[in-house]
Amino acid sequence: MMFRILCFSIWFLFHPVHVTLTSIDYVPEIGAFKVFVRMYFDDFLRDYKLTGGDIQSSDFLNKTSSSKNVMERYLGEKIEIRVNEKQLLGKLYDLNIADNEISMNLEYKAGKKPRTITVKNLIMTSLYNDQANMIIVKVNEFEEGVKLTSGLTEQTFKIN
Repeated sequence: MMFRILCFSIWFLFHPVHVTLTSIDYVPEIGAFKVFVRMYFDDFLRDYKLTGGDIQSSDFLNKTSSSKNVMERYLGEKIEIRVNEKQLLGKLYDLNIADNEISMNLEYKAGKKPRTITVKNLIMTSLYNDQANMIIVKVNEFEEGVKLTSGLTEQTFKIN
């Protein structure tokens, strides 16, 4: 997983490319998905304001509880994960900002073994026409990646 994140992190060096990374890993021992999301912080602030939200960047830099609540709601509205046609709710556990990048770790309780995973990602799709939301899904031996865009915001993965 770290190698995948490192490879996609290289893309983040070339801002103003409009790209996010979402890695979705199923952990069968706990029946949950560990989800990692990375995006540019300044792009997030623009997208959040576009949806009518208002928060100061200093709140995020100081890691206030309101910033975690804002981000959890934002990701809940922008990233939808359905497993076996049931929508999952995510819990934000970690939020870090460094060098204009915001990285988050979430957990989505899934229960049973996933047969299908549908991911919808609307992060910045209303803000940038050239938005690329890179998604990597890993369940046991299954691993697949896809690029979602403003025109293609959803993908279903069929797990063998």
